[in-house]
Amino acid sequence: MSVVLVTGSSDGIGARTADRLAELGHDVVRHARSRARADGVRTGSGAPAEVAVGDFTSLTSTRAMAEGLRDRGIDVVVHNAGWGVPADGPRLTGDGVEPCFQIHVLAPYLLTAVLGIGRRSVYVSSDSIVRATLDVPDVASPRAWSPDSAYADSKLAGTALTFALARRYPQARVNAVHPGWVRTKLSGDEAPLSIEQGADTPVWLASSDDEVARGTGQFLVDRRVVELNPQARDRALQEQVVELCGQLTGVALP
Repeated sequence: MSVVLVTGSSDGIGARTADRLAELGHDVVRHARSRARADGVRTGSGAPAEVAVGDFTSLTSTRAMAEGLRDRGIDVVVHNAGWGVPADGPRLTGDGVEPCFQIHVLAPYLLTAVLGIGRRSVYVSSDSIVRATLDVPDVASPRAWSPDSAYADSKLAGTALTFALARRYPQARVNAVHPGWVRTKLSGDEAPLSIEQGADTPVWLASSDDEVARGTGQFLVDRRVVELNPQARDRALQEQVVELCGQLTGVALP
């Protein structure tokens, strides 16, 4: 069994992903952005959970969390943490970065740089990447901003990062997944899928020995490999994302 870190797992898809992996016998480390949220996290059975605390809008906090987990021997990371984009205008984090990009791209990059790639890495992306067009120099602090473009562009950048890591670390299984439109706090009751359904493919990618789940450099929906935006496959763009992440974090990939 594996030691699995599931980010953004205090509720929603992340919490169910963590519960399912624990039910399968894995040693699961959950994540919350604050100590107050961590204190309320429980396992599916109601028992207290092991929770790492890190605010992904802060590079200092993210790095401190990753460094605190170095000795934990993390085998698998499910990069699930997300950001509900406010509609009232663009913002920057204390690090001067657009929050979607910082949470969806810089945080997974920094965790990988500090913890190593492990055996498996699952990036929870979105089908919104079909309408994204990535300008890498602009994405971390965009000149033109809308809630939709900030979210979609950051998920495309995160998917490009996923594919770059898959090429760089062929010994690992590194994949991206769209969980579907799921009934969560962000989506509301209009979404057609349950949290259980949304967690299904991330859990499968993190744990299954099925042939497709043992692949790497894939984008999956409902356990099927799909292609949603050819920009994510552009190797030059992938390396631009890696380079930008290295510049912004000050940390190189191992």
